[in-house]
Amino acid sequence: MKSPSPDKIRNIALVAHGDAGKTSLAEAMLLAGKAIQRMGKVDDGSSALDYAENEKKRGITINLGLGNLKWADTKVNLLDCPGYADFYGDVKAGIAVADGAVLLVAAPAGVEVGTELVWQFLDRLSRPRVIVINKMDKEHADYSKCLKDCQEALGARLAPVTIPIGSADGFKGIIDLIEEKAYLYEGPGKFKKEDIPADMADEAADLRTQLIEAAAESDEELMEKFFGEETLSKDEILKGLKAGVAAATIVPALASAATSGVGVEPLLDIIVGVMPSPADMPDAVGTKPRSEDEITRPCDANGPLAAHVFKTVAEQHVGEMSYFRVYSGSASSGTEALNANNDKTERMGTVYAMVGRERSEMEAVTAGDIGAVVKLKSTHTNDTLCLKSDPIILRPIEFPKAVLSAAVKAKSSGDEDKVSAGLQKLHDEDPTFSVVFDSNLKQTIISGLGNLHLDVMVDKLKEKYGVEVDREKPKIAFRETIRKSAKAEGKYKKQSGGRGQFGVCWLRIEPNERGAGFEFLNEIVGGSIPSKFIPAVEKGVLERMSKGVIAGYPMVDVKVAVYDGKYHSVDSNEMAFKMAGSFGFKLASADASGVLLEPIHLVRIVVPDEYLGDVMGDISSRRGKIRETGQEGRNQVVTALVPLSELYMYSTNLRSITQGRGYFEMEFSHYEETPPDVQAKIVAESELEEDEE
Repeated sequence: MKSPSPDKIRNIALVAHGDAGKTSLAEAMLLAGKAIQRMGKVDDGSSALDYAENEKKRGITINLGLGNLKWADTKVNLLDCPGYADFYGDVKAGIAVADGAVLLVAAPAGVEVGTELVWQFLDRLSRPRVIVINKMDKEHADYSKCLKDCQEALGARLAPVTIPIGSADGFKGIIDLIEEKAYLYEGPGKFKKEDIPADMADEAADLRTQLIEAAAESDEELMEKFFGEETLSKDEILKGLKAGVAAATIVPALASAATSGVGVEPLLDIIVGVMPSPADMPDAVGTKPRSEDEITRPCDANGPLAAHVFKTVAEQHVGEMSYFRVYSGSASSGTEALNANNDKTERMGTVYAMVGRERSEMEAVTAGDIGAVVKLKSTHTNDTLCLKSDPIILRPIEFPKAVLSAAVKAKSSGDEDKVSAGLQKLHDEDPTFSVVFDSNLKQTIISGLGNLHLDVMVDKLKEKYGVEVDREKPKIAFRETIRKSAKAEGKYKKQSGGRGQFGVCWLRIEPNERGAGFEFLNEIVGGSIPSKFIPAVEKGVLERMSKGVIAGYPMVDVKVAVYDGKYHSVDSNEMAFKMAGSFGFKLASADASGVLLEPIHLVRIVVPDEYLGDVMGDISSRRGKIRETGQEGRNQVVTALVPLSELYMYSTNLRSITQGRGYFEMEFSHYEETPPDVQAKIVAESELEEDEE
């Protein structure tokens, strides 16, 4: 198999709120394009794209699925993106490398919060799009109502291209307004193409006129013809729609019932006839390695190689597989490519086209196309492969930040190294999943986009790497500091026959500005402590600060001055002054009004209007401080500062409060003093842990 020319390629992301029927539509499209022999079902685990065990078990799309088909001499690459917020990293990856999107909306539900979230991201990346009103065969499906909902919620000018014949139990098929034909459903994969039913002829004629007007408005030449003849040919309608889609002034809308395959052929016609090819898109943008100089790459198969790895998948018995899009040049077996992100050279093996887990060897993947390659040694998601002689780092995908963390520990003693290695490989697959070992808390912390995300990663750890872990509530990285100045003598004296140890230092400690960190001052005059022992005093102070004096947490934002002391010409040494510094700091801290600091996170919550009050009340109950509220589309946005200790499992609670329609982002803001009652509780817990040890 060989890549076609860029103008004969369409890279399309399939996106939706969860459970809108997106993967079923992808299956129907692959079947129509003869890329698969039978249409699988998500519910029974037979889908070509949802093939992973965790997807079969849960009946949802978890991983970005890749498929391709041929339609009207054009290769259509489908990027089946997850619909659930816990896996939004793969949604962003799919949209980032696509040239356009098909956005599904379930007719019975209308626009949901996930619909708006995806729409906003499509806007940010200026991706052309088509809307498919799916599930027209389900109860409460209303095409006109759903179109109106989309227009109001998304601010889109929709141009219906197909309309349904009936709905719910009365759904019989669709009318193609461009072809002026009806597709009547006769059974799985079977349709009868007929004239438009007489009772819908007037409605279809009116909507077709509106469609032609929308197409004509996108092109002056077409507008002149429309005013003169009041109609356009099929090719002219497609030309006008293509211009409108590219300019974001028109969004074609189509009806479908994906599980029955109804509406697929007209959708594929629109994708090929209206959506942009890689040749229509702006040049790829990147920077030179170790530079901020911006450079571009036009979509040219004869240009220098520039390929972006957007997804990494670890397959048993296969190894690590990298999905990549070529923006310039060509990649084939034996290609020697530079990973511009880490300056390492890769020799590429066989390149493949993918349909789910099924691979077809390709002669080469050229500019505009998407492919896969196995066992790259040093390349992971978001890396750029290019020529060593003409390097570029393509603009990276902006993955969402983690919103939930948990501590994990190996179930079986001795599996710690296996757990660590497995978790790191899972991070390489999914950049929205992270793992760190906190030496202060003595916990391995995993973080992700929600509880389901972490559940899936723990399952993958067992399935792929054969190790199990227990999840625990993560400890909070509290810090300690002081609120007033204090002085103390630190003295270390030890005599046990022969040469002893002696060191005395006087320390003054005082609060430093929040965030300023540690500052050490040498105010010794007259040689009361030789200068060679001053670093030892500082080292002792730092060691004591790392252990804390209130509840065992590291101390921060403290200024320490050593201003006097004593030494012995024979018995004084670095160890003695290190111990003196540690003792002196501990004694001074006891009189410096110590306080615990807790991490505060900035939280941005998006919820429908009706849940605003409940969400704000919940934030207040978590000791949160509301900073502002505002409108975003039909949703309310709440920005608040909330202690991290109060945000554990918040993603689950928010979904419960908002019936799954709310989502949030968070990032560290600053440290703040804990209230006295909270500090007392933490100190008590710390003392209990010490007793147990």
